[in-house]
Amino acid sequence: MSTEHIRNFSIVAHIDHGKSTLADRLLERTGATDPRNRKDQMLDDMDLERERGITIKASAVTMNYDYHGTNYMLNLIDTPGHVDFHYEVSRSLAACEGALLVVDASQGVEAQTVANAYLAVESGCEILGVINKIDLPSAQPAVAAEEMEHVLGIKQGECLCISAKTGIGINELLEAIVQKLPPPEDKADQPTAALIFDSVVDDYRGVICYVRLFAGTLSLKQKIRFMGTGRNYTISDIGKMCPKMVSVDKLSSGEVGYVVANIHELEDVRIGDTITDAANPAAEPLPGYKAPMQMVFSDFYPGAMTDYPKLRTAFERLSMNDASFTYVPQNSQALGFGFRCGFLGLLHMEIVQERLERENDIDVVQTAPTVSYEILLSDGTIKRIDSPSELPDRSVIAEIREPFVKLEIITAGDTLGGIMKLAEERRCKLVKTEYLSPTRVMLEYRAPLAEIVYDFYDLLKSISHGYATMDYEFIGFEPGDLVKIDILVNKIPVEALSLIVHRSNAEQRGRKMILRLRKAIPKHQFEIPLQVAIGGKIIARETIKSYRKDVLAKLYGGDVTRKMKLLKKQKAGKKRMKSIGQVNIPQEAFMSILDNSDD
Repeated sequence: MSTEHIRNFSIVAHIDHGKSTLADRLLERTGATDPRNRKDQMLDDMDLERERGITIKASAVTMNYDYHGTNYMLNLIDTPGHVDFHYEVSRSLAACEGALLVVDASQGVEAQTVANAYLAVESGCEILGVINKIDLPSAQPAVAAEEMEHVLGIKQGECLCISAKTGIGINELLEAIVQKLPPPEDKADQPTAALIFDSVVDDYRGVICYVRLFAGTLSLKQKIRFMGTGRNYTISDIGKMCPKMVSVDKLSSGEVGYVVANIHELEDVRIGDTITDAANPAAEPLPGYKAPMQMVFSDFYPGAMTDYPKLRTAFERLSMNDASFTYVPQNSQALGFGFRCGFLGLLHMEIVQERLERENDIDVVQTAPTVSYEILLSDGTIKRIDSPSELPDRSVIAEIREPFVKLEIITAGDTLGGIMKLAEERRCKLVKTEYLSPTRVMLEYRAPLAEIVYDFYDLLKSISHGYATMDYEFIGFEPGDLVKIDILVNKIPVEALSLIVHRSNAEQRGRKMILRLRKAIPKHQFEIPLQVAIGGKIIARETIKSYRKDVLAKLYGGDVTRKMKLLKKQKAGKKRMKSIGQVNIPQEAFMSILDNSDD
């Protein structure tokens, strides 16, 4: 097929603005799905996606559309909307020439709408404005179109009004995709260059690579080379997602499809790598992707029913399917061997934990998440640490720098005061205020990531009655007056419970932590002291009382020395047990220290 008749595009939007529903209607109108097998969220294959009603992984599908007697190939990539899966969106846009920017007619432009629009512009994509959910009683398409022009520069008259749920305006949207989105550049005569934008592991076929062909062709039995690793393979199957796998003889320049080449070594495939012809390779690989920057770090250890090798295998499989998280081996005195993992955000971390347990039938113990810090040492060198346990001795530290983000919040004007108070409590500095409409306002802050990464979003939703939205973007590390809080359980420091916090609220935070730990750690046969230390100085203590057993219950009288002998024997036993006993710290204890709210 000529590249003039191919359109590669993504659907991007804020979470819950109707991306997956729109993808369902496009599949129906182009005849890609059978009405008898219809189900909602056709492209969301994972159980987690269907249960939560969100898109986690980008999905690609090929549709054939007849426009005035000419057949067009439409390659659609449906993307997630949550800020944690920003990297999935950037990868999808790199494989496209156009993007449908979807906005909810009743909610207007939201924080992620703005972020995704800028991402599409940076990727060189042509943007088509789409106003969805016009069938709702509360829909205000004219107001949403006005906000799109004011904030994003997309002209009101060029926005398409649709209802993905009822199908209103879908035919006009398909025509606009063909007329307004650009076709891919024709490079069929150049050496083969295909970008791997995603991959999955199949137990029987090995690694399946999803590719966008930028130059040349890929065909069955062709010998190919992965330019990143230099490994050669022979294609055993090639095809397109329609939306199920459909084998074809070859893929041409500008097309999107999948490649199977009996690849069983997981490390041989890297997202963003370039596939080329082994006999006539491309001169240089495609630009690929900028490596994602992990914002949140947490330790994962094998649970009661899991061993270390099984956990390692599970991480290897998952990293193939999700290139945006990292893992390195970690050893803890309290929890044994495990992995230090980096994530894009807390939802991303939660999804990875659930996928680990579901897809690999394993049990994990997870520590409280933290952010990364930059340490300027006395000799002028800079060290990056992902865990408070890696913090060097205070005597060699010149300054500690914490990560800051550009935080954008869009909310209704009547909740502005509560949100500004919350931001001020979390050390956020207001940069600018912009009114999108008479009733909606966008706030921009410089915010320390550690203060907003855990419960800030939940509190924001609570204050704004569910209407406020936020998006953040990393801008750099800045010095701060930070200290490390150490938690001692039974006089032994537990590194997995340590935190780096601002000095102004360190003592208050430390006291809250051990109060919660006292409730979360169960009683033992011996007394357990819980202590908070800052720089070697104990600033707070709580005690978990031991189980009490009445050793005198069996006595029925006699000399008092018999009672004293038994009590002395019990006291000696408790003392010995305290010195050699192990304290079992449950998963809830690690997560309880995150709660910043007042009891």
